[in-house]
This record gives sequence, structure tokens and C-alpha cells, in this order.
Amino acid sequence: MPAVLVTGLGMVTALGPTAAINWSRLIAQQTGVCLRQPYAAFPPLPLGMVGKAPAQLDDLLAQALTEALADAGLPPSLPDCGVVIGSSRSYQGRWEQMAMSWLTDQQSPKPEQWLGALPSMGAIAVAQSIEATGPVLAPMVACATGLTAIFQGAELIRQGQCDRVIAGAVEAPVTPLTLAGFQQMGALANTGCYPFSPEREGLALGEGVAILVLESATALAQRSGKPPYGQILGAGFRVDAHHRTAPDPNQIGSRLALSACLHHSGLRPEAVDYVHTHGTGTVLNDAHEARLLSEGFARPPAASSTKGATGHTLGASGAIGAAFSLMALRHQQLPPNVCGQNDSIYPALVTRPTAAPISVALCLSFGFGGQNAVLAVARP
Repeated sequence: MPAVLVTGLGMVTALGPTAAINWSRLIAQQTGVCLRQPYAAFPPLPLGMVGKAPAQLDDLLAQALTEALADAGLPPSLPDCGVVIGSSRSYQGRWEQMAMSWLTDQQSPKPEQWLGALPSMGAIAVAQSIEATGPVLAPMVACATGLTAIFQGAELIRQGQCDRVIAGAVEAPVTPLTLAGFQQMGALANTGCYPFSPEREGLALGEGVAILVLESATALAQRSGKPPYGQILGAGFRVDAHHRTAPDPNQIGSRLALSACLHHSGLRPEAVDYVHTHGTGTVLNDAHEARLLSEGFARPPAASSTKGATGHTLGASGAIGAAFSLMALRHQQLPPNVCGQNDSIYPALVTRPTAAPISVALCLSFGFGGQNAVLAVARP
């Protein structure tokens, strides 16, 4: 099968407006999470917001797409390109606004307003922007959406559907309904996000997007460009169907996803140099991952979460984690676990930026409904 290379990155999070700024601030152990009150009905909460007001999905996508194409040295028009852009909530904020307008003012939204907010419209907007005529997919797999999108994009190239794919995920989850839902579950943090800390108190919602330019080695050889960040080796996906929101205490799905990823990627466990964890800062998730990595490897690999820096971007978090992992490969530096670096429940947690030889990295995502995803990336 042809190698699938990552030749460009675009990223926007609360930590920064570009991939390079996100990386530099992460390495400086900064955070974009702070107390914010975007809605009067909610108290100030730790949130990872890109601007002063809740972000718009289309704005995030346009900004990251422009950066990713420029980073890869590609023109704005790519007719033969495929597009895989996922989101777990998509235009939910817009739907909430339309519903509230109907409930309070009895103003029914026009059909084009509803149609313009369908879950697939973000992917379609990207395809229209680059004039793409290739396959267009819009996966929606809870917090596993980002890794699913990247793997689907890689598979399109491996299957010969196209030589180039724009893949990634976006989320603008700071909406009243999302905040209320997580608040009712008792999952929101009160002061901040502290992944893998014994004193962790919950997640901090964050806005963000990461877009990867995927190309076959043949396509890259036909043009001049910078060396790629890395390659997509393989992935593993399993559903444990244990609970709507809680991870399976027996870890059946997550263990199978990890095993499937290693097998599909042709890797032995000892080949893994770094793991970008899901690391939400919740009691159940972090304990689940710490146990999974401690028991799934003879020697627990170096690992960290970046959600203390960006907040939990839900469906976009896997794509953002993959982007950080690819930059770790390029810079040969382990990214730190921001805001959770005191006592840790995981023995090999990376608490400060550390220069290290990194050839293979895994990215983990675990979503509601028992979605388990693991993606492997490697130096080209």
C-alpha cells in the first residue's frame, strides 16, 4: 500500500491561531484555558475559547485550511483532492439559536437556514473552497471523530481514490445546551483542567480545529515542498457499548483498539516512543488511560495530555492531538502535560518539554457511547 504522508498542518485553538504558535506556547507550558462567562445563565467556568465570544465553525475551518495549504505549499484550488472533515456537534450552536428564536419569537427559520446547518456542511464548505471534486466525508463519532477522519482520509489514498486529502476535525462547543449537558453530568471543572492529577476535577470545554494535508508519496514526489511531518501508519477502532458516557472498567474496547492499531501498523509495543492521551482531566477517563498504558506495555511509554492547554475540543481533540504528535516528531521533543504536572496517577507522564528521539507516536481518543480510537504516526 502507498505511504500516506502529512505535508501540511493548520490549527486554531485557545492556545493560539496557528500550528506553530500552538506548539511554541505548548512547549512554554502555557494554557489557553481561563475562567470565562459567555452566557449569563452560567457561572464563570474554565473554558478554552478562541476569542472573546463563542467561535463560529466556518471561521475556524477557513483559518485552519488557509494555513494548512500554505504550510504544504499547495494552491487554493485542488480539484482532484478528497475532503474528510468531521465534527461531533457541527453547527449545534446555530441550531440552538434558531430553536430559541422559534420558541421566543415564533419565527420559523427559513429552509436554507436549516439546510446550511446540516452536520456535513463544514466538510462541504471546505470542498467548495478548494473546488474539490473528489470524495467528501463528514464523520461524526463523538470524541473519536478527529482520529476517524484522519484514518478515513488515509484510506482514501491507500485505496487509490485520490492522491491527496484534506482531513481533520472542528468543534465550536461553547453553547448553552452543551454547557448545560456537561454540567448536569457533573463533568465540568470548576477552576481548571488538570489531566492525570490526583486532584483533577473535570474537563474544560475548548474550541478548536486541526486540518492535515495528506498526500501519497507519489503525489509529493511530483512537486517540490518541505519534508513531510510524518506518515500515517495505521489505526484501531472498537466500540465497547458499556455505557452512554462512562468507560468500560474491563477496558475491553480500548485494549482491542490499541492492539488493532499496533497490528495494523506493523508495530510492536516497544516501538512506541510517545503517546498523546485523550487526557480529559475527568476522574474516570484519566484513571482508565493510566491503567491501559501501564498494563498494555511492558514499560509504560512517555505520555501527556494537551487538554490542560487547549481545553477539551470534543470531536476535534483527536485531530489536534495528531497535529501535536506530528510536530513532536518533527522537533524531536516530548510535549508537556500542561496544568497537571504535580503528583501524577501515571508513572511516565511528561511533566516538562523534553528532547528525545521519537520515531513512533500513538494518539488516543475515547468517546461517548464506548467509542475507542488509536492512531499511529511515525517519522517519514
